[in-house]
Amino acid sequence: MVQSSRAALLWEGDSLKVLKEWPRILQTAFGASLLRLQEGQRPALMTRPMQSIGQGVFELKASDEAAWYRVIYIARVEDTIYVLDCLTKKSRKTEKNDLNRAKARLTQVKRRFQEARADAKRKKGQ
Repeated sequence: MVQSSRAALLWEGDSLKVLKEWPRILQTAFGASLLRLQEGQRPALMTRPMQSIGQGVFELKASDEAAWYRVIYIARVEDTIYVLDCLTKKSRKTEKNDLNRAKARLTQVKRRFQEARADAKRKKGQ
């Protein structure tokens, strides 16, 4: 399904800084896939759901001879895609502290959703 408008892209924590430290070719590949997601298309890179972090959370995957690179994001919610974390792995397994960081950032995003809904409800009731 193609969305009619381009979704915003919000970077949580230091995720954008981390991505900018990766090799240029990988920055370009992840950037292109994120743009496709913003436009409501399937990403060019491999992706998989990350149920261990939360519902609606996915991982974009790429690698080179040095490491595995991952971008963990929340699928489009109200015209926004939230990049929870960017990480580099030296082994197949995702480290527990990486999973915990992404979970904590997901919790922060959910908290902001709840606060925004509560504010909208209060304003509507005035």
